[in-house]
Amino acid sequence: MTTNSSMAQIIDTVHALPGSLVLAPGPGSEFPELAWGDSFFYYAPDGQVPTNTQPYATVVTKDYPDDTGSDLDPAGRWRLNLHVGRDRFTELTGATPGDLAVGRDPSATDVVMAHPVYSALGWVAIVNPAEGTLSLALDLLREAHEAAAARYRRRHAE
Repeated sequence: MTTNSSMAQIIDTVHALPGSLVLAPGPGSEFPELAWGDSFFYYAPDGQVPTNTQPYATVVTKDYPDDTGSDLDPAGRWRLNLHVGRDRFTELTGATPGDLAVGRDPSATDVVMAHPVYSALGWVAIVNPAEGTLSLALDLLREAHEAAAARYRRRHAE
């Protein structure tokens, strides 16, 4: 499976989840040019981008000014970022959120690792998910989506 087909499979999977919203900024949108080409995944059953919550996962296709360790600028490189929570983070990485694994190369591909910037918040990252991680990545997306849906239901239970 090629890198682009893996990304398409991830985005298609999120589109198919009930209540999902995939925000994909591009030229002519009200979003900053830096975000163009990236995808942001929300639980938003009303179809509106939430103003009071972060996405539960993202696909980024380039380095950001404060996040360059994954070396995403070369063509064909991208990273899936997922909020998995503290317990699942520890299960997946063997570390506590915020403890960046010493010696872990943030540019390594097809490996689940602590997010290079947001690990303290329970985020993991996978550069170019492929055979070794794609199935797990899709499962983690579904888990993150359900957790976001549960948070939404709690907030709107009144």
